[in-house]
Amino acid sequence: MIYYSIRETLERCSVKPDAPYVAVMNISEWHDLKDSFDMGIDLEMNLSEIYGTKAEVNYDCLTGTFSIPDRKDLSHDDHQFAFALDEKGVVFIDNSEYAGNLTEQIRKNKRWKSPSIERFLYDFLEQIVKSDLRLMENYEQVLDEQESLIVSDVNPEYMNCVNSIRRDVRDLRNHYAQLTDFSQELEENENGFFADENLRYFHLFSNRVDRLYGIASYLRDYTEQLGDIYHLQLEAKQNRIMTVLTVVSTIFMPLTLITGWFGMNFRYMPELESPLAYPIVILVSIVIIVASLIYFRKKKLL
Repeated sequence: MIYYSIRETLERCSVKPDAPYVAVMNISEWHDLKDSFDMGIDLEMNLSEIYGTKAEVNYDCLTGTFSIPDRKDLSHDDHQFAFALDEKGVVFIDNSEYAGNLTEQIRKNKRWKSPSIERFLYDFLEQIVKSDLRLMENYEQVLDEQESLIVSDVNPEYMNCVNSIRRDVRDLRNHYAQLTDFSQELEENENGFFADENLRYFHLFSNRVDRLYGIASYLRDYTEQLGDIYHLQLEAKQNRIMTVLTVVSTIFMPLTLITGWFGMNFRYMPELESPLAYPIVILVSIVIIVASLIYFRKKKLL
């Protein structure tokens, strides 16, 4: 369990300070100490039943959960923890070290002229999405590369990469929608915990997440367009193959007729007795093949 006092910077404390504070603890510590925070309700946290990022207004406090996708690998489980706050401070209940690490980053890197719980919450939320714009740019660059590859060659591996990005962007898009609802719930300030002049922090964060949501939506549409391009390229490739097969069948159709005609072996076929019959058939077959190739070449079917 770690306490921080919200001053010009976050200052670590051994006990809960009288000034606005931040506390980070695990679930067992919360069960032991929750009465000392005087949040006004009997708050039972269950970290195994977190299904998203949300905030709930209670009579004398604000509670909720965070479910944050792992930016290093979005296929991994989300970072999940709970929180409770009132006008005196905020408590993070986290069995992992994620909330504590974010808070430590703020302690090391942030200094405030007007320290407040609202400013800390703004910086905490900013820490969650601080690298997302670069992540989106990387996704767009990869998709641009995949588009060039798909146009030049039809390979299922390219679409595997695109589909992987589509899943990642979908998860991030849902995450941004939840963060938007979360920040708007804070901005509502139903319990009056926050100073009116500080509500702008939550509005700023909402605007930033809205922009990220828009970028994620654009990338999702981009992946769908690449899927359409892939299927069009696949159909074009199949059509080319069918065209070649049709041309080959057309060329050999008269040759098959000649073969069948002279393979009947009727007794009184005069051509069978002629010494020139065989070379003439060969010559006719060559002429048919060459003439067919020239014709199909002019029609741009080959």
